[in-house]
Amino acid sequence: MIESTKGGVRLHLFIQPKSSKNEVVGPHNGELKIKLTAPPVDGKANECLIEFLSDLFDIPKRDVHLIKGETGRHKVVELSGLDAEKTREALRLPKN
Repeated sequence: MIESTKGGVRLHLFIQPKSSKNEVVGPHNGELKIKLTAPPVDGKANECLIEFLSDLFDIPKRDVHLIKGETGRHKVVELSGLDAEKTREALRLPKN
């Protein structure tokens, strides 16, 4: 779900588009489930995800990188400048 990388952290996500609000739901089958209001059309859900994560972790959008899953619900995102422990705290997840 969360792994450390050389310059930050990598998140394995399951995205549920067209929800009533943007929110982190919690662990879901080894991934972190996130609900987004945007529809999965023309990259709108990806844009919404990047903006949501940028706001959640208080980092610039340029530090949020979609690595895998551009057209699917299962995504891998890298966040530059963060560490795994602070990421878990921000998401209110227990330590491994």
